[in-house]
Amino acid sequence: IQGKELRLRQQYFFISATVQRVVERFKKHHTNFHELPDKVAFQLNDTHPTVAVAELMRVLVDENDVPWDDAWEITRKVCAYTNHTIMAEALEKWPMELFSRLLPRIYQIVEEINRRYCLELQAKYGMDHEKLRRMAIIADGQIRMAYLAIVGSHSVNGVAALHTEILKHQELKDFYELYPEKFNNKTNGITQRRWLLHANHGLAGLISETIGDGWITELTELEKLLPYAEDENFRRRFMEIKKANKVALAKYIKETKGIDINPDSIFDIQVKRLHEYKRQLLNVLHIIGLYNQLKMNPGMDMVPRTFIFGAKAAAGYRRAKLIIKLINAVADVVNNDPTIEGKIKVVFMENYRVSLAERLIPAADVSEQISTAGKEASGTGNMKFMLNGALTVGTMDGANVEIYEEVGKDNIFIFGMSAEEVQAKYQTHYDPWFIYNMNQEVRMALTSLIDGTFDQNTDLFRELYDALLNGCGGRADEYFVLEDYADYARAQWDIDRAYRDQTKWAKMAIVNVAKSGKFSSDRTIRQYAEEIWDLKPLHIED
Repeated sequence: IQGKELRLRQQYFFISATVQRVVERFKKHHTNFHELPDKVAFQLNDTHPTVAVAELMRVLVDENDVPWDDAWEITRKVCAYTNHTIMAEALEKWPMELFSRLLPRIYQIVEEINRRYCLELQAKYGMDHEKLRRMAIIADGQIRMAYLAIVGSHSVNGVAALHTEILKHQELKDFYELYPEKFNNKTNGITQRRWLLHANHGLAGLISETIGDGWITELTELEKLLPYAEDENFRRRFMEIKKANKVALAKYIKETKGIDINPDSIFDIQVKRLHEYKRQLLNVLHIIGLYNQLKMNPGMDMVPRTFIFGAKAAAGYRRAKLIIKLINAVADVVNNDPTIEGKIKVVFMENYRVSLAERLIPAADVSEQISTAGKEASGTGNMKFMLNGALTVGTMDGANVEIYEEVGKDNIFIFGMSAEEVQAKYQTHYDPWFIYNMNQEVRMALTSLIDGTFDQNTDLFRELYDALLNGCGGRADEYFVLEDYADYARAQWDIDRAYRDQTKWAKMAIVNVAKSGKFSSDRTIRQYAEEIWDLKPLHIED
């Protein structure tokens, strides 16, 4: 409780200071608050700053004597809401008791917003008590901050085309039916100045030498690279740069981790927040499956593979910490087994951060984007890897869908259920034991979690075993790791075969770079400015 109190206090004081500072600056030059929406835009970046809706109302009504109806009209025009995830834990809710005790005036304002909003719902839907309870800002002893953001904003956007459709037709369906004009999409983007020009000097130089440097400010210029996928000299230089980046990363890993990795192996990298829906567990189970195959058949023909993981801290997330422990335990066994002749290496890079990403991403051959379809809002790591010539193995989820549309099916490795199939699977009886019994590779991988292969304490990883097969405080295999395993393994062998043809691989990688223009944050910000904030660009002369 103390932690929640501190977080709410900090959140409010930061937002309050910002709102008041903005309003005071506005008042220095303007007397009519109805002009505020023409001068100010508050973009609520997920649910955490949503208290700005109530705080702006307080400043207008209490401190500046603006009538409630006028203040509400102004507030809705000023505020806009970006939803970054459908995961329930990120859709912030506050206990009424805590919120009303710490922020009594703000709570009164939220209550009044909710009262008037519920009258609006009753006028539209009648006394449908279930619908009112489902859509109310205050219900079941909680304040639903995402609902306050939707009601108190003039725009609600998702961050990838698929994500926005899921918001409209599943997660926020009631609100889309009520306010269809508010909903829109703004696919995330990345800045090429950081993730190519700064992070990958070799590739940036080759691109500028080949097509000029216009791509630095207009990333769609990279399309000019497409013909060079057929140019033997360009392909050779492209792959030499990739090799140099891999050598540099191998040297860094040796210096920092003491692990020898082969720069000629496939660098297969998954770096992102550690969460069960992102399915690092699927990746490591597949590594265990490969390791078991090599133990049974040491002469198995496969391109050597280096699997690299990195993740942000998983504070307070027990199972995420357990998955990190498993990755490191698998690394200890696999990396020190001479019988597999270095065909697999596993590295976990702790303290994942931008400076580390700048080393990893330019060296990647394979980009792991393997979330359960329908769970990832967008992703931006997928874009960074694509921009640097890594090929994606992924589900049709988040911005992967748009990457697939840009590069075509022959330049990406897609596997697994679609978002629609995942939704259907949730509605039916799903028995992971059936997969366990029918798939020997899965059975052996899961058994190795509890038989002492990776730790003498056979109970250490039992929680992961139970979560996949029996449920552990929830649905068994909630994120369909086992359901998608076989198709994931198939995609990984497709990667192995493709990599053997270096000419083909180079062409695929170049196409990925050339088609990454859509994913610039310049485009994203321009769309926010034009379509939500009504801002015109300011041209500055040199």
